[in-house]
Amino acid sequence: MRLERVRASAGIAQLALQQIQDDLTADDIDQEELAGVLRELCDEADPPGGLISMLAQLLTTAARRAEHIEPDRDGDASCPLHEAAALINDDAGQRLIWAACALHPQGDSA
Repeated sequence: MRLERVRASAGIAQLALQQIQDDLTADDIDQEELAGVLRELCDEADPPGGLISMLAQLLTTAARRAEHIEPDRDGDASCPLHEAAALINDDAGQRLIWAACALHPQGDSA
């Protein structure tokens, strides 16, 4: 039952991401709007908001759970999950911010 819920939720997330990707391929998207989309993905103004932070949080939660159920408690499962979460937040999130600022340094005009 739990795996089915996760599978369904992941499917919904994939559809939502596809919709964002479709918006990004629109011929009329300009640099300000693209910067706004990037900012929405990392929601730099409201940590731990945004898609990037939520994905990192999900991986951190999985890592914490793995710490408790790993057979040898040696970190073989939890360490890579913690590292993935850190890379997503620190690397991917920061790079989205840099790209958004390069496209539109003043931020959202709304």
